[in-house]
Amino acid sequence: MKKLIRILLTIVIATTAVLGFRWYQYVDNRQSPFDEVGIALNAVMPGPVRQWGCDRLKLTFGNELPPHGCATSDGSAWK
Repeated sequence: MKKLIRILLTIVIATTAVLGFRWYQYVDNRQSPFDEVGIALNAVMPGPVRQWGCDRLKLTFGNELPPHGCATSDGSAWK
């Protein structure tokens, strides 16, 4: 039973690390704010983390339309 718990915990930690790295890669990129996987990961982040990610994207892409999750309700301006 301990071995099963250890394996499951390892899988959860590894998945969290991979998805966290992928999300950070998205918010720190220089090519485009419209990466579908990055937008989806940003959407499931907790509020303060999501806002930090949107702020990072805004610093880089502030002159472009914002991606879903970082835009106002009409989608034309950054939050």
